[in-house]
Amino acid sequence: MTALAPMSPAVPTGPVAPAPPRLAIPALERHLAAAIPGFSGPVSVTYISGGQSNPTFFVDSPTHRLVLRKQPGGEVLPSAHAVDREHRIQAALAGSDVPVPPMVHFCADRSVIGTPFYVMGRVEGRVFAACDLADAAPQERRAIYRSAAETLARLHAVDWRAAGLSDYGRPDGYFERQVARWTRQWHASRTRDLPEVERLIDWLPRHFPQGGEATIVHGDFRIGNLMIHPTEPRVVAVLDWELSTIGDPMADIAHFGVAWDTRPDEYGGLLGLDLAGLDLPDREDFLGWYGAAGGQAERFCAFHRIFALFRYAVIFEGIAARAQQGNAASGEAAAVGRLSQNFARHAVALIDGGAR
Repeated sequence: MTALAPMSPAVPTGPVAPAPPRLAIPALERHLAAAIPGFSGPVSVTYISGGQSNPTFFVDSPTHRLVLRKQPGGEVLPSAHAVDREHRIQAALAGSDVPVPPMVHFCADRSVIGTPFYVMGRVEGRVFAACDLADAAPQERRAIYRSAAETLARLHAVDWRAAGLSDYGRPDGYFERQVARWTRQWHASRTRDLPEVERLIDWLPRHFPQGGEATIVHGDFRIGNLMIHPTEPRVVAVLDWELSTIGDPMADIAHFGVAWDTRPDEYGGLLGLDLAGLDLPDREDFLGWYGAAGGQAERFCAFHRIFALFRYAVIFEGIAARAQQGNAASGEAAAVGRLSQNFARHAVALIDGGAR
């Protein structure tokens, strides 16, 4: 087997530190040598920090340059940190119009390194942490957003039944289940009383929009989960599929669109920036590109924006709760957790402003 070409990581970049000792490197090396044709050691492993979820590593050997994603150690909820689903959806999309990293191997055997894991090939490219694309050339920025919109439309056009994903999720009642899920999560993780969140919990179930055709839903489609070509303004890989399912494609539009509803100091949003002066698109530009590429843009409405902000508020509160308990994955977890009230307030402002 020809070694995978040297490439940049197919994961969001962040500070790099030596691999934690809990990863059993000798056992991993033996397993990969037996499982991957042409693979040989020795391996060097580098932990990629900066995430809140599944630990991710560079795995380098004389023959291969790979990325490994694994479950966290310890007890995890049955449906959480589903690296098997991440691997499955990306393998199903291989050869489609949706760019994903090449899947190399999945291992369900916990005895190897302590948790299930998978390895994928590296994809050369750039990952931008903030929505303003400050590190991209100004003339690239609109084109990058347009490529993101067109990539999302192509994802939503995939025939998920033909791709072998008929049992990957329930196509009906997506937002009803999501609102119920995140409401339960709020009650399980809240660290304080937030009247804004309680108002959203009351408002959302009374304003469900009519559903449309079910599609693959990425679940975390945002700038930080897109790898951009090294020199061209186009998406070359969609990353981090942990929350993917079958459902309503408006959820992905809404999640991506949180950028336009939040400020730069609120997880890197765009609200208040001079978009035209920075060569950045607005939401209508993005929806236009998505619709022109075949997406269901006409269905998007205020409910979807409000739901996405609500979900983010609950997620940030969960990070705050983990920080209080001392087991959050990121040192910035406490600061991020304080954003829950900000996002809930933005959602309430949409309700009070009569957004459609």
